[in-house]
Amino acid sequence: MTIDEIQNEIIEDFNLFSDWTEKYEYLIEQGKYLQAIDEKYKTDEYIIKGCQSKVWLHSELKEGKIIFFADSDAIITKGIIGLLIKVFNNQLPENIYNSTLFFIEKTGLQEHLSPTRANGLVSMIKQMKMDSLALSKKNQ
Repeated sequence: MTIDEIQNEIIEDFNLFSDWTEKYEYLIEQGKYLQAIDEKYKTDEYIIKGCQSKVWLHSELKEGKIIFFADSDAIITKGIIGLLIKVFNNQLPENIYNSTLFFIEKTGLQEHLSPTRANGLVSMIKQMKMDSLALSKKNQ
């Protein structure tokens, strides 16, 4: 699936729920599906700066595609990074770097996050795009 197809799927999933309590529950569920990050990556070196909560992110290049691993100490934040990984995982680095994430606006997610979580969301996206760029350059 392409990044845009996955985003459209997320928008459809969000639209199944009528209120934000249910949407937050869906978001929390997304965090539960995260592939476990190796404990060796739960260090300051892998923390995403700009997030109020602790978010660890590790990325690898496998067969030309980026694989992300993450964890957070906060359940909503873990759900947010889980959604981002759902969108970006197993994608080509250039597709990640050049993508526009429209699902955030179309689901209403950003306006329902506290300002600090919204800033953290931007930091997560930025870090994932920078990691994909770095890995693509390393692979050349």
